Amino acid sequence: MIYKTMSMCNKTIITLLCAVSVFGSLSAQQKTEDLTQYVNPMIGTQEMGHVFPGSTVPFGMVQLSPDTDTIPYAVDGKYTGTVYRYCAGYQYNDPTIVGFSHTHFSGTGHSDLGDFLIMPTTGKLQLNPGTSDKPENGYRSRFSHETETATPGYYRVTLDDYNIDAELTTTEHVGFHQYTFPESEDAHIVLDLTHGIYNYDGKVLWSQVWVHNDTLVTGYRITSGWARTNYLYFAMVFSKPIENYGSRNEEELVYRGFWRKFDQENNFPEMGGRKLKTHFDFKTEAGEKIKIKFALSAVSTEGALKNLYAEVPHFDFDRVKNEAKEKWQKELERIRIKATPEKKETFYTSLYHTFINPVEYMDVDSLYRGIDHQIHKAEGFVNYSVFSLWDTYRALHPLLTIIQPERTSDMVNSMLAHHDQSVHKSLPVWSHFGNENWCMIGYHAVPVIADAWVNGIRGFDPQRALEASVSSATYPNYGNLDDYMKLGYVPFDKSVYGSSMTLEYAYDDWAIAQLAESIGNKEVAAKFNERAHNWKNLFNNNTGFVGAKNSDGSWKAPFDPLHTANEGFIEGNSWNYSLYVPHDVPALIQRMGGNERFSQYLDTLFTMYLPDKYFAETEDVTREGLIGCYVHGNEPSHHVPYLYNWAGKPWKTQERIHQIKNSMYLNKPDGLCGNDDCGQMSAWYVFSSLGFYPVAPASGQYAIGSPSVKEATLQLPNNKELVVKVENYDEKNIYVQHVEINGKPVRDYTLLHRDLIKGGELLFKMGRKPMKKRFK
Repeated sequence: MIYKTMSMCNKTIITLLCAVSVFGSLSAQQKTEDLTQYVNPMIGTQEMGHVFPGSTVPFGMVQLSPDTDTIPYAVDGKYTGTVYRYCAGYQYNDPTIVGFSHTHFSGTGHSDLGDFLIMPTTGKLQLNPGTSDKPENGYRSRFSHETETATPGYYRVTLDDYNIDAELTTTEHVGFHQYTFPESEDAHIVLDLTHGIYNYDGKVLWSQVWVHNDTLVTGYRITSGWARTNYLYFAMVFSKPIENYGSRNEEELVYRGFWRKFDQENNFPEMGGRKLKTHFDFKTEAGEKIKIKFALSAVSTEGALKNLYAEVPHFDFDRVKNEAKEKWQKELERIRIKATPEKKETFYTSLYHTFINPVEYMDVDSLYRGIDHQIHKAEGFVNYSVFSLWDTYRALHPLLTIIQPERTSDMVNSMLAHHDQSVHKSLPVWSHFGNENWCMIGYHAVPVIADAWVNGIRGFDPQRALEASVSSATYPNYGNLDDYMKLGYVPFDKSVYGSSMTLEYAYDDWAIAQLAESIGNKEVAAKFNERAHNWKNLFNNNTGFVGAKNSDGSWKAPFDPLHTANEGFIEGNSWNYSLYVPHDVPALIQRMGGNERFSQYLDTLFTMYLPDKYFAETEDVTREGLIGCYVHGNEPSHHVPYLYNWAGKPWKTQERIHQIKNSMYLNKPDGLCGNDDCGQMSAWYVFSSLGFYPVAPASGQYAIGSPSVKEATLQLPNNKELVVKVENYDEKNIYVQHVEINGKPVRDYTLLHRDLIKGGELLFKMGRKPMKKRFK
């Protein structure tokens, strides 16, 4: 089944040294169902989801996808705002495609990348992209969703203005383009090195292109955006010899040096500039296919060539497409479910999104560009990048710890390498492509590492990990940690996000303590267990909320717990953030007045009305992501529905979980209620569909929710399987009556990781009425 969107080696290549390893065939059991048929990459491509529909393989560095506009980050020095919609480069409602670039983020709330845009055209050569209302004034083209197809590892669309069929597929490092042209004396491939996502004048620091012969082109560019200094190199090979080629550097140059003696715009093999656009010209017959293999490296053009020769030493597009599909099938089979086709589509699309990031950020010879911009070799691990840790520590990384333990070990080693290379001696905060961009708050690599170790991942040095965690938590120049360590909180007069920072630091400190305790370091454990109580320093007993406090100990006044701006919190308000004590929920409940008052607080959170004025200044909080004042469209609240369990009313958790799954995850382009944030939003859905969730990663525990599949089989390490069985499954039977793990009843609405990872059977018995007593 193929989802269509709604509305619905030639003479120039060097002798190959490496051969492609053909992906192993699937077993007879695995072949019983094609799980890729349930993945719809178009879900979340409209408005807030910020995902891209193009081709990638699991955790692949190349993410080749259409970009539908060129909205700049700023105009006349002011942030445009509208660029926010283009974090992934694509918006479903746009009428035109600008071209196909090779790097993207999936679901982020800020952006970068969009490197090396390719666009096939015919007719008069145009190197300006034009505008969406007048695409004929540039190289962009109109398109229709009727001709657009997106499946795992493959994307196809017809460029209507040129009558060109565009097809894309990928390997880990190579984007493979296949363009079917009409008959033309003027066919072109435009390579625009000025294009980018969150682009602005001056973002490209330098770009360089070399034409080695009539089919091989290499080059690089250096950009300064979210990644302050991003080096990317490429090697591009055409299936058909170039007839002519050229470039245009649109930068106004005062000094041209002695390069001026050459005609650099026509058939000159060395092209360079800060505003460089290039073109490669052909004559085509009707139905002729021009194929392009485009390999990336962060190390060198030589590295890009090695990647290309190792992964695609041929021009068989369908072979690469099929191999990409098989890679996705293998990963999706890590969880096999029994459910309705509609639920399978939502579930497997979510699982697909959890396997896009982080990305493998090293060449086939294990060389990579480190955070220090030096070239390193990954010894004994695969190096990863794109760590959106403020988002992904909550559910994405815990999910990977269960079903991707080898990759989890490599990701932890990548974080530790980041620490070692960092002049700050800090673990990543939000890092990508050899850069730390310092986005958001906390030191949330810590719970990822601690959760991995506590839950049995053993592919890294725990002492080294603890030292790196402590170093990150005591670096005074980061995030007002000097004030935090001195006062026990981050004061509002030093940071308008101080309350959020304090709460998240306290949780991270608790995670350090868990890691320290697990390896027998009692001194570190005691120190950070004490710091884990710092959330209490901002709990205002007079208001019943976590508030904002100044350096002199005075509370901020006036204080509005509904407002999401300038009240001490980042991307949230006090009503939601006051519940962010995932590591000590019983103490929080006691502070809030006991079980009954705490439950009433949660009830009010989900049922009150939050006027627009309270989140008008916050891009990441929108009406679509709200249930009352509960913000599912943003991460700080993701654990909140599960907190009823601690207050003795687990049936309310079960009600809210189903409400969220049914209203916030829909099978349509605008079906995500907020940014997917590198898979965190999707990981919440995967966990919650299985019936449990990691409220406090590094605890070794999961809170019981309410499953929404008939059955699920999870592939575990050591060839074990965990089968989740749901007895009396029905859309209306949302209440859990009984839970047992391998025949042993569960009494306290908590599952232990050590029990799940043994494999066997997790049984849920469901009913139509709430179970208001202990499980049977």
